[in-house]
Amino acid sequence: MTKVKNNNIFLVGPMGAGKSSVGRYLAKQLGRSFFDSDEEVEKRTGVDLGWIFDKEGEEGFRKREAAIISDLAKRSNIILATGGGTIMTPENRVVLKAKGTIVYLEVSHSYQQHRVINDSRRPMLQVENRDEVLIQLREERAPFYQAIADFKVITDNRSVRAVADDILAWLHKSE
Repeated sequence: MTKVKNNNIFLVGPMGAGKSSVGRYLAKQLGRSFFDSDEEVEKRTGVDLGWIFDKEGEEGFRKREAAIISDLAKRSNIILATGGGTIMTPENRVVLKAKGTIVYLEVSHSYQQHRVINDSRRPMLQVENRDEVLIQLREERAPFYQAIADFKVITDNRSVRAVADDILAWLHKSE
């Protein structure tokens, strides 16, 4: 592994893997700025993700997300928690790979289900068959997370600090 590109760390993985929590903790430990791509979409549009999905659909959301990913990736020394589907857009994969180190936070289906199944702030889960959606998204996205990652950490039954400590240890070995 070469030195971290632009000193950026991009966290990828499914919803409920802990990207935002781990990202905030990592940013504090490393003295870097933290961004969450979903929060940035909401901040820049002035509306919540549910509204965007309702009015523009997933395609409209993905366009907004791609613009934000592109903008944030131009910075240096940031920690970015990406949305679960960010990696499905080819341009996002290219930008993330070129502008930072990618850490895949993996979570088992049972832990993911426990963490997100009743979360009303997740637009893609506002359906009757939430568990089927989680399974379908996992099958579609897991190969992309795996392929793009420079490092992978399993988050099941682990504290934010324990996951972050694994990432920090790996980063120190990579320098």
